[in-house]
Amino acid sequence: MKERSAARLEKLHDILSQGRVVHLREAATLCEVSEMTIRRDLACQEGEQQEIHLLGGRLLLNSRLAPVYDMAEQQASRYPAKQALCQRVVEQIEDGDTLFIDCGSTLIPLAGMLQRFSELTVVTYALNVANAVAPLSNVRLVLLGGLYYPASQSFGSDTMASRIEGLGINKALISAAGVDAQRGVSCFHFHEVAPKRAAIATAMQRWLVADASKVGVVRPAYFAMLDEFDALFTDAPELALTKSAQPSC
Repeated sequence: MKERSAARLEKLHDILSQGRVVHLREAATLCEVSEMTIRRDLACQEGEQQEIHLLGGRLLLNSRLAPVYDMAEQQASRYPAKQALCQRVVEQIEDGDTLFIDCGSTLIPLAGMLQRFSELTVVTYALNVANAVAPLSNVRLVLLGGLYYPASQSFGSDTMASRIEGLGINKALISAAGVDAQRGVSCFHFHEVAPKRAAIATAMQRWLVADASKVGVVRPAYFAMLDEFDALFTDAPELALTKSAQPSC
């Protein structure tokens, strides 16, 4: 039994090492077993020796995963680049817009640039974003509450997605901790997936904002593929724009 499990894991490891994206269903088909058997194989890997992970329905090698999230470290990391990206984002915002801004450090510089507008509405589940825009008299703030997660300075709840879907959002500004052309867009925390997905589904325009340090990285919580966004704001030349409707980024 253990030998068959080890053989299946070795086969999947060889496939993943070639850079392929393997979904759980495909892995089961390749190994001629059920999805539950693949799950059991993965669960039987020993602690630190665990080489293959199942995240967001996809199998990933341990080498593709990244360390835990540190808010202070992220805020200090590549701040000039993030500020430059936010400057490009703000040029595409219009008076009267309702903006969804997710959590993280990438979009924090944007808050200081919103004073130029007469009226905006900002929808967010991030405490750091709320604290940054709350003093602005021209911004109406909608803070989505719930259980507070100190590590990401953000909130999560089972009803947050439905609340977002009930709002009229012009532009969803989405940041990411990982952007991979094949494996999609990901973040550190699973409670962020539902609000990000709801904003992507609801907004008239969906913008991904990610600096070059996020490119080629896979984080634990997958939430979208690149082609789900209308515009990509990045300083990474290897990520080409793919939609003719995108603003100049």
